[in-house]
Amino acid sequence: MPAQPSAPGSRPTLEAVAARAGVSRATASRVVNGGEGVRAHVVDKVRVAIRELGYVPNQAARTLVTRRTGAVAVIIAEPEVRIFSDPFFSRQVRGISKELTAHDTQLVLLLVEDRGDYDRIERYLAGGHVDGALAFSLHTDDPLPAITRRIGMPTVYGGRPGWTGGPGEPGGVSYVDADNRGGAREAVRHLLERGRRRIAHIAGPLDQTSATDRLDGYRDVLRESDPALIAEGDFTSAGGARAMAELLERAPGLDAVFAANDLMATGALRVLRERGLGVPGDVSLVGFDDTEQVAEAADPPLTTVRQDIEGMGRLMAGLLLRTLARGRTATAGGAPPESVITPTTLVRRASS
Repeated sequence: MPAQPSAPGSRPTLEAVAARAGVSRATASRVVNGGEGVRAHVVDKVRVAIRELGYVPNQAARTLVTRRTGAVAVIIAEPEVRIFSDPFFSRQVRGISKELTAHDTQLVLLLVEDRGDYDRIERYLAGGHVDGALAFSLHTDDPLPAITRRIGMPTVYGGRPGWTGGPGEPGGVSYVDADNRGGAREAVRHLLERGRRRIAHIAGPLDQTSATDRLDGYRDVLRESDPALIAEGDFTSAGGARAMAELLERAPGLDAVFAANDLMATGALRVLRERGLGVPGDVSLVGFDDTEQVAEAADPPLTTVRQDIEGMGRLMAGLLLRTLARGRTATAGGAPPESVITPTTLVRRASS
């Protein structure tokens, strides 16, 4: 039977859904809120009534019943200027958003401009506005893991936090990361295979585990590497340019550079050109990330280590949603935390 038009300004009620489906209000409520113990044909009748009436659950009332908000916080521990200039972040958030949307869960973005923002974030998380949190780009002294443990907030991290504890230990955490160390080893071996012998490394900020893991991978292959061939950048193009200039002052005979991300590689490329050095003729260059907007747009296009950034975002969201489905006690000490390390692949282009 077609739905009767609603009075202007009115909205269909749960009682109307129950009446249309021929069930009790309690049964309709269990179906709407995902409760168990309702037979499949009854669930189908309620869902048909919901569609016919255009019923939309009242979120405040639903939260009281389910103790769930249907929202997840995404916390990026970087200033706004970095987040909107580095395509890595948009790709990871896109992956997170796709997975949350597929499970009818809202994304709430929280940015960390400076250390004072953590008080605001802690108040927000503790206030019951979200069911869990996804956080990435943490630094080793970041207070966020302690905050989420203190308030019992289920959390999954993008990238291995500086201290994770062991499985089942207090402070053990769930995270999704790429094989940063293995990818770095592959990049350096590629440069050796191309006949390069004075291979420099532009590291990311060494208070982030992705940077230290990539530096460790470089050192795994070049065990006797000259310290003068290593300079620290900051994952930005400008930081890569500064590090490249520093390396050329200290080691003018270098013949290859492995940069810890694509943005720093483009900064290095700019400085090499300014100094009259050809890429790859004089200096081979390899990046990390394989962000298309950066790696393929470079001239020459960058050889780089690909990590599935969007896929990692989806994995993060999936881990958190599974934790929430098991209940908050899973993170607080019931089930051990889950973590995933995703593979990397070297993509060969013209820069090496």
